[in-house]
Amino acid sequence: MTANIIETNKTPLERVDVEGVTVDIIENALRNAREEMDAVLFRTAMSPGIREQGDCFPMIANRDGKMVVGQFGSFIPGFNSAYEGDIEEGDIILTNDPYMCNAAVSHLNDWIVLLPVFKDGRHIAWAAMFGHMSDNGGMVPGSMPIEATTIFQEGIRIPPVKLYKKGVLQDEMLEMILHNVRTPQWNRFDLNALVAACKTAARRCVELAERFGDDVFSSTMDIMLDRNRMAMSEIIKMIVPEEPREFTDYLCDDGKGMGPYGITCKMWREGERVIFDFEGTDPQAQSSVNFYLNEDMFKMFFGSFTINIVDPQIIFNDGFYDLVDVRIPQGTLLKPNYPAALSGRTHALGRIFDILGALLGMGAPKELLNAAGFSDSPHLFYSGYDDKGEWFQLFQIGFGGIPGRPVGDGPDGHSLWPGFTNVPNEFIESYFPMRIEKYETITDSGGAGLHRGGNGLSVAYRFLCDGEIGIHDDRWLVYPWGVNGGEPGLRSTKLLVRADGSEEWLPSKREGIKVKSGDLLYFNTWGGGGWGNPLERDAQLVLTDVNRGLVSEEGARRYGVVITEGAVDEAATEALRASMAEQQGDIEEVFNRGGTIEEIKARCLEETHLEPPVAPTFQRQAS
Repeated sequence: MTANIIETNKTPLERVDVEGVTVDIIENALRNAREEMDAVLFRTAMSPGIREQGDCFPMIANRDGKMVVGQFGSFIPGFNSAYEGDIEEGDIILTNDPYMCNAAVSHLNDWIVLLPVFKDGRHIAWAAMFGHMSDNGGMVPGSMPIEATTIFQEGIRIPPVKLYKKGVLQDEMLEMILHNVRTPQWNRFDLNALVAACKTAARRCVELAERFGDDVFSSTMDIMLDRNRMAMSEIIKMIVPEEPREFTDYLCDDGKGMGPYGITCKMWREGERVIFDFEGTDPQAQSSVNFYLNEDMFKMFFGSFTINIVDPQIIFNDGFYDLVDVRIPQGTLLKPNYPAALSGRTHALGRIFDILGALLGMGAPKELLNAAGFSDSPHLFYSGYDDKGEWFQLFQIGFGGIPGRPVGDGPDGHSLWPGFTNVPNEFIESYFPMRIEKYETITDSGGAGLHRGGNGLSVAYRFLCDGEIGIHDDRWLVYPWGVNGGEPGLRSTKLLVRADGSEEWLPSKREGIKVKSGDLLYFNTWGGGGWGNPLERDAQLVLTDVNRGLVSEEGARRYGVVITEGAVDEAATEALRASMAEQQGDIEEVFNRGGTIEEIKARCLEETHLEPPVAPTFQRQAS
């Protein structure tokens, strides 16, 4: 089963030699077109998640569907293998169902628009983009119910359908889709913006083909893919050993009181190919924290991680995918059986980056190994009726601490995704019955190290109307681990202070929390782990951190630094570091997880104010 592209011009494209200057011109023009897609989207979308935060991922691909420029890897091979039907000039495809596009998207909130690019009746490229819709229907506002047990509870499922047929909008189908969401105006504007962005990319591709010729344009795309493959072939041989490495990290819980859930991956090289095997990963969860991981998406994660270390100037694309073999057992947390719920997949998705960093760095900890960082996109939902009786619905993504790295400290208060930006507090306060009373980094939340982990954020939300909130987060139980002697980062917490002064510590995953006007929520995210021995950090740099409010004077003592009257006490620092070094001894463990799972659970209530989760129970799911 595969999509059938209908071309009126049957002349085949030919591979031709292209001068280096021409390759550079086309390459940079495509890079600019990809940036222009974002610009068009942000100027025409309506929801703050897309318009202000940038929760979207654009792509331009060759006629075979391989991403040439983009961010999240290609969705098109997954779509092509799942779609049975003809595709003609003027058609635009829409889908959001992971189970019907081989997990090209991984939950229903992400709506994909795919546009085949034609020139003179010949298919020359693809433009595609997906964006996170603030609502997709389903059992809770925001359409990401933690307690969902099947995907049917998570909102409308859109199979691959033609939103436009030969350039004509299919109005009745679109109205049926929008009839199933709580924010139809936002969804309509956001969808139109996705289409406009793809049309912009298509126009730029046609312009390039008209300027240089179809064969040169197509051949340049292939050259860009080939160049990326050659680079990745050398990188794989350089950093991936033949002997297997294995690493396990954890999701804290599933929102139903069970956890943690282990994600295990083994990595090794055979010739020029690298193999990632997720055998040993826990079975799928009964709630929505499952992450249906598309193999090509994981290849993109791997390639992006490695190529940006070696040469950040290379335009990353899909040309190397045949060099990577990804094996994910069916029925596990990363490949659940239909119709498992998927809406809370962000936690496992983010944890994949920590696992990749650990695997790639285990053999060369000084050069490649990062600590664990802000591997998540925690969500806050707030909905209800304002004083005018109008429905409001906020979807907010939190930021946290990036890990300490071989090259330096982790940034403070940053998104998991490099391209995301914070929704301005002024925007939120203007459009929602809410006031942001605090937005600041959490002192000492980054793990101590030669290179400090980035600090998490504390955001205080004052609710100005009665309503309901939901929280999705993780790393409240297991620590963001440090490496090479670095300490773990501080974990996440959520504290609700009622208008009457009473306090309630909230779990990291809960929905349907009733709030009253005047209630205050402290949404505290986690810090990144530290890299390297903190006793080796320059004492004056620690003092700078103290002066900036990133580290407290007491926290400076984790680095063996004594601050007295705003200055480093050199003698006291030397004595403290000598004493700590003697107690520390030789650092043999690469990873500092803050204890075993059993030890962390034993301390859980005392440290987090929450009962530890119980061991998961797994139900056999139909495949």
